Amino acid sequence: MTVLKLIYIVAASLLAIYGLQALFLTLVARRALFGAQKPPPSTTRAQPFVTVQLPVFNERHVVRRLIDAVAAFDWPADRLQIQILDDSTDDTSQIIANSIAFHRRNGVDITQHHRTVRTGYKAGALREGLADARGEFIAIFDADFVPPPDFLQRTISPFDDPEVGCVQARWGHLNPNVSRLTLAQSLGIDGHFIVEQRARNDLGALLNFNGTAGLWRRSCMDEAGGWQEDTLTEDLDLSYRAQLCGWRVAYLPHVIVPAEIPVSVDAFKRQQFRWAKGSMQTAKKLFTTVLGSSQPLWRKALGIAHLTGYAVHPLMLINLLFLLPMMSSFSPALRIASLFSLTAIGPPLMYWTAMQSQGVSVRQRIRRLIVLLGLGTGLSVNNTRAVFEALLGIRSAFKRTPKFAVTRASKEWQTSTYVLPSDPTVWAEIALAVYANALLVYSLLNGFWWLFPWLSLYACGYTYISYLSIRQAWERRGALRQGLPAVQEVGD
Repeated sequence: MTVLKLIYIVAASLLAIYGLQALFLTLVARRALFGAQKPPPSTTRAQPFVTVQLPVFNERHVVRRLIDAVAAFDWPADRLQIQILDDSTDDTSQIIANSIAFHRRNGVDITQHHRTVRTGYKAGALREGLADARGEFIAIFDADFVPPPDFLQRTISPFDDPEVGCVQARWGHLNPNVSRLTLAQSLGIDGHFIVEQRARNDLGALLNFNGTAGLWRRSCMDEAGGWQEDTLTEDLDLSYRAQLCGWRVAYLPHVIVPAEIPVSVDAFKRQQFRWAKGSMQTAKKLFTTVLGSSQPLWRKALGIAHLTGYAVHPLMLINLLFLLPMMSSFSPALRIASLFSLTAIGPPLMYWTAMQSQGVSVRQRIRRLIVLLGLGTGLSVNNTRAVFEALLGIRSAFKRTPKFAVTRASKEWQTSTYVLPSDPTVWAEIALAVYANALLVYSLLNGFWWLFPWLSLYACGYTYISYLSIRQAWERRGALRQGLPAVQEVGD
C-alpha cells in the first residue's frame, strides 16, 4: 500500500505542475487579451519568392477547395510556386490533375508531385518537395485548411527580423457548430491558439509550428536539419530544433486560417493519438538536448512541460485507478492530493479566457466548458496508449485524419469510404465509465465529498466519449442501410 500511496501522490503532484503551467500561461495571455491592444504589424513591401506546399493523401472531399484557395493568393504570379505533394491512392490524384489543368490555364505555377511509395509519410513528402522548391520561403497547408487570399501579405513581414525562421498563424474553424463534438474541439483549439500560443510568444518561450497555416524561411529549415520522420509530429520536432539553433518562431494571433474540424469521434481520437504519441516521441528525442542547451532555465522548464504535456492523460488515469485503494484504506494521501487539486483551475480558466475574448456569453461558456472537460477526460485511455507507445519505442504509421467537407449538421458523411472503423478503446472507456460511476456513489456513501467534482468529471467524460462512439457507429450502419448519398467532392 505504501508504494501505491507514493505513486498516487507523485501523479497528483505532476498534475499540479501541469495545472500551474496552464494557469501561468493564462494569466500572461489575459494581460495581453484584455489590456491595451497592440496594432498588428504592418505588411512589408518586399514580395520574395514563395513556394507553397500542399501535402495530400486521399482527400477527395476537400482537395479542390484547398487548391482553389491557394491559387487565389494575392501574390505576384512570377514569385509564387505551388506544389501539391500527392501520396494518394484513390481518385484524389485525378481531381488534383483536373484542378491543376484549370489553374495552369490561368497562369498559376502549380505542379503535382505524385509518389507511389509514402516514404517518410508527410515529412518525407515535404522533404522531397523541397528538392524542386525555388522559394526563399516555404508555406505549408494541410488539406482541411482554407487560407485567405492575403495570407502571404500578412505573414511575410515578421521575416524582416533576420532571427525569425518560422511564422505560425492562428487556426480558425469552418464547422464549429455542426455538433457538440465539433464545438468542444473548436474550444480546445482556441485554448491553445488564443491563450497558450499567444502567452508563449509574448514571453519569448519555446513554441511550436503546428504543421500547417505557417511559413518557413528555407535557410532556417536547412540549418535545423530539415524534415525528419522519426516522430509523428515532424512539425513540433523541426520547430524545436530550429529554436535550439538560435532561430525564433513568431506567432501571429491576428492572422486566422479556418480549417475543418473532425465530425467523427473516431477521427478525432485518431488525430489526438497522433498528436499525443508524436509529442512524446519528440520529447524523448529532444529532452536531453533541451536540458543541455544554453537556453535560460525558465525557457527549458516551460519547453519540457510543453513537450511532455500529453503526460497528463496517463497521470489522470493513474489517479482514477488508484482512488479505490486510497478510499478503502482511508489513506491520508487523499487529503494531501486534494490540496494539489486547486491547481486544476488552470486548464478550465484557459478555455474560459479563450471564450471570453471572443465575446461568448457566460451561460454558453459554462455549457461548452462542461462538454470540453468531459471530452478531454474521456480521451485519457486513447492518449495514454499513445504516450506509452512513444515511451516504449513502438513505431506506427502516420495515419491521417479523414475530412468530409462537412460544414452543417448532416449524416451523409457516414457513407464515405473514408469513415474509420470504431476504435477498440471504446470497450476500455465503457469499463472506466462503469468504474468511475461506481466510485462516485462509493465516495458519497463514505463521506469523501471533496472527491465528488473530480469523480463526476471522470464519470461524465468516459460515459460521453463511449456514448459518442457507440451512437456514431449505430448511425453509420443506419445510413448505409438507408442508402444515404455519400458526401460529394467540393466543387462537384
